Amino acid sequence: MKIAVVSDIHGNVLALEAVLADIKKETPDCVVNLGDCLAGPLWPEETAVILRETAWPTVRGNHDRFILDDPVEKMGPTDRFAAERLTTPSLDWLRTTSSTIRMTDEVLLVHGTPEDDDRYLTEKNEGPKGHQPDEKTLLAELNGEQAQVVCTGHSHIPRIISLQSSGQTLLNPGTVGFPSFDSQHPRYLAGEVGDRRAQYALMTRNAKGWTFQQKYLAYDSDTAAREAEKNGRSGWAQAFQQGYFGPLS
Repeated sequence: MKIAVVSDIHGNVLALEAVLADIKKETPDCVVNLGDCLAGPLWPEETAVILRETAWPTVRGNHDRFILDDPVEKMGPTDRFAAERLTTPSLDWLRTTSSTIRMTDEVLLVHGTPEDDDRYLTEKNEGPKGHQPDEKTLLAELNGEQAQVVCTGHSHIPRIISLQSSGQTLLNPGTVGFPSFDSQHPRYLAGEVGDRRAQYALMTRNAKGWTFQQKYLAYDSDTAAREAEKNGRSGWAQAFQQGYFGPLS
């Protein structure tokens, strides 16, 4: 079995199109999406149209939930931009997403942790941020989850972590569409990939177990930066240009 894992598209249809083209060449058995699909100052409706057509199993990310549940007037600018541009069919599609998806006994899909879509699994939540947690902390965040592979997004930082005591693997495929961000709430984290390319991951099951591959794909990130700048988000524009975080506006 070969599975392509995408996450954190954030309305970047140009990055998504690059990933789709590469996935077509890789011919996986299935593609799964770990959420945060549409929020961002780019092309939310255009992204939603593609995702509606793919019908991938899709986890509901925290920003997907904000778009669905929060009043527009109380949303932050990232979610409000998307919410105001999504059509009814796209919102209806977003409502079909799930908080977690158990693909098989071996594979669990989540956005953050198994119990909280707004909590990081592969980055520290307490103490110094931007660092990988130790194994004891990771096991505590899993809270007894036994799946051999847990696929998680949310941090935008690609990681493949092997837990020696449980034999589990945590896979974070990184972000398709937004390579750096600054999160003020509820836990501060500057997530910086340091690479402007779109990212996703492949995981393959063979007789010896699972193998993993992280992929980085060039796309027209300059156009994404110009679109973000046009829509008043200079921090996002710098992220698309450099892969590092700039001042939000």
